[in-house]
Amino acid sequence: MKLEPAVLENAVVRLEPLTEAHREALRPLAQEAEIWALTSLRGDGEHFDSWFDLMLEGSRAGSQISHLVRRRSDGGPVGHSAFLSIVPEHCRLEIGWTWYGATARGTQVNPAAKHLLLGRAFECGAERVELKTHHRNLRSQAAMTKMGATREGTLRRHMKCWTGEWRDTVWFSVLKEEWPAVAAGLEARLAV
Repeated sequence: MKLEPAVLENAVVRLEPLTEAHREALRPLAQEAEIWALTSLRGDGEHFDSWFDLMLEGSRAGSQISHLVRRRSDGGPVGHSAFLSIVPEHCRLEIGWTWYGATARGTQVNPAAKHLLLGRAFECGAERVELKTHHRNLRSQAAMTKMGATREGTLRRHMKCWTGEWRDTVWFSVLKEEWPAVAAGLEARLAV
């Protein structure tokens, strides 16, 4: 598996590999406290710069590829998503750190972005793409289920959130041979 940073786009969204130039575009979106309520790290207010620096650092180290997500209709930034835990020797990676500002939630943005990210991962040789979320993040779990990802189980007391709360982590995945059906489902949702 060989995954390199690339601009990904379709009719709904454009995903740009994260650079320093994106910092101020993402800052106002990240101020919604709801985005960070169930995360392991906080990225709002005074915490934004350290979160953003961590995303850039992971991209420079090759352990992740972060993206600024733009809505194509107006070019406006709407959120962030990343390839994480990239393990080339085992042909697997995770899609995560996905969050959107309020105007993009419940729209075609997330299915369009997931279609691009999953397609790119499998095109580059992935055999498995993982997704995970907080056990209380029912919106995220519903989105993964609706997308056609397989719910694999829950790791109990898996990580500590910035609030001090322990998080049980719910895992989902999509395998290479499942991708055509998942892609078709996402495409049907985008055709509406």
